[in-house]
Amino acid sequence: QVQLVESGGDLVQPGGSLRLSCTTSGINFSLYIMGWYRQVPGKQRELVASITSGAGTKYTDSVKGRFTISRDNAKNTVYLQMNSLKPEDTAVYYCSAQISQYAQIYWGQGTQVTVSS
Repeated sequence: QVQLVESGGDLVQPGGSLRLSCTTSGINFSLYIMGWYRQVPGKQRELVASITSGAGTKYTDSVKGRFTISRDNAKNTVYLQMNSLKPEDTAVYYCSAQISQYAQIYWGQGTQVTVSS
């Protein structure tokens, strides 16, 4: 079956950095659009960044210049490097996988990122 397992969430001070990882199994990883979403209680899940099979990337405006999404097809893993973290980046971060834009989305279980002094 399809599995997405996130790791790397933590408590970090404002201005700090974290790298999230999402390792997958059960899919042909190199063909999938991979994404990172985040959600805070009471709000909709928000797309933070995505990367296509051809390594094209997109970011939501609030993270441009601070976050970088990347993928390692040999390791079936997608990463989210987060720099200059702000308290408003605090959320549960979810990894996603889609074979195409309107296809079923597979989700990971989420990893908590807390930015606080």
